Amino acid sequence: MRSPSQLICFSAVIISGLLPTTDFAQLVDGQPKNETQISARRENFPANTNLPSLFLIGDSTVRNGRGDGGGGQWGWGDQLAPFFDTSKINVVNRALGGTTARTYYRDFWPKTLSLMKRGDVVIMQFGTNGGPINDAARARGELHGIGDESQAITNLVTKKFETVHTFGWYEMKMISEARAKGATAIVCSLIPRNTWHDVKVARNGPDSAAGWAAEAARAANAPFIDLNEIIARRYDSLGQEKVKELFVANAGPHTSLAGAQTNAACVIAGLKSFKENPLAKFFSENVRTVKPADVSQPVSTKAQPK
Repeated sequence: MRSPSQLICFSAVIISGLLPTTDFAQLVDGQPKNETQISARRENFPANTNLPSLFLIGDSTVRNGRGDGGGGQWGWGDQLAPFFDTSKINVVNRALGGTTARTYYRDFWPKTLSLMKRGDVVIMQFGTNGGPINDAARARGELHGIGDESQAITNLVTKKFETVHTFGWYEMKMISEARAKGATAIVCSLIPRNTWHDVKVARNGPDSAAGWAAEAARAANAPFIDLNEIIARRYDSLGQEKVKELFVANAGPHTSLAGAQTNAACVIAGLKSFKENPLAKFFSENVRTVKPADVSQPVSTKAQPK
């Protein structure tokens, strides 16, 4: 029998079904050239529709490129399945690099939502990407905060009229729409980057996507995993030199296999900290070595810019 650590290393094996779509000629460094070409990917589906499913949605820090470790880069979502008994639940990573809460909700959430049924769970993590609300390159940014403010634009990329909302508005819409299908939505704050201030990893502050994710979850009364803080504390304990091995050099926030496995374990630590965890009954033996996260006393550090 393989040890838990060996099993985690085998998590590159795809648990969900894969459907090839268009080829990858339109991808640059494993990411779409722009949002209109973002469908050039393999799409993950539940392997057994008779089972409940755990859907993962987010950006490249959850699923990088094709989800096969191209360029040595992995997202934590592709390392989560070994923590679950996949004879009882599907683990379906439908995150996509280059997306924001806005572009995922607009372009990909409808299909993911159509796959959901009562008893399913969706974990979302957005905020790594951002930028202008409307430009000729990506036009993927959201308005700040979680309010009802909006801005009407003619999108310079899609050439279509679009009403742009706040970051939290998109997350709360996905929470409410998942609930309408009988599913449970869990919100994560974004992972921290390998950016240090003295001996501490920089946390994303309250006036950033990390804070807005927490506010959106609180406003919607949804479970929240402060992944930014949980992972940052883990990095603090490892030290700057060891954390270098968890990231791919010159690749921004993108993690190596070891980094993705570390972050996946931090997601599990967050889940284990819940008083009521809808996924506890689906855990595999690999969770035994993961302690519940304790973020009762957040560490104050200089915030990393959004």
